Amino acid sequence: PAAGRWPRFSAAAAEVGFAAVHALPMRLRSEVIGALNLFDTQPGALDQGKLRIGQALADVATIGLLQHRAIHRRDILTEQLQTALNSRVLIEQAKGVLAERLQVEVGEAFVLLRNGARSHNRRLSDLAQAIIDGSEQLAPGTAANLSA
Repeated sequence: PAAGRWPRFSAAAAEVGFAAVHALPMRLRSEVIGALNLFDTQPGALDQGKLRIGQALADVATIGLLQHRAIHRRDILTEQLQTALNSRVLIEQAKGVLAERLQVEVGEAFVLLRNGARSHNRRLSDLAQAIIDGSEQLAPGTAANLSA
């Protein structure tokens, strides 16, 4: 039956000596995340001992894969949070710089910074960095009077 569904795979498996493939589910509760395939050189069903061992291996592999996914998601979230924090620090510093340079309230400095970023289609944190390092200036009362 497999030869009809997967003729190229069946031919390649037979060529290297496999006569059967058994797929065991890799699942956590009701969620199936894949399958562990056991190849055999003899046709026919797996005996109960091999089936139990195979399912135990599938369960261990499932735990490993799910743990890896969780760690990967945690690392992505950590990186996103760190980027957001760094961006926020830059924005707060730029607000302070603008408030001091332009002699305006911090709230007004933020409005100038935000409007400058919007009017030039720039990320707020990029403009904030440029304000901090002095490569760009904003003038009071203008949406954005960017130099450079």
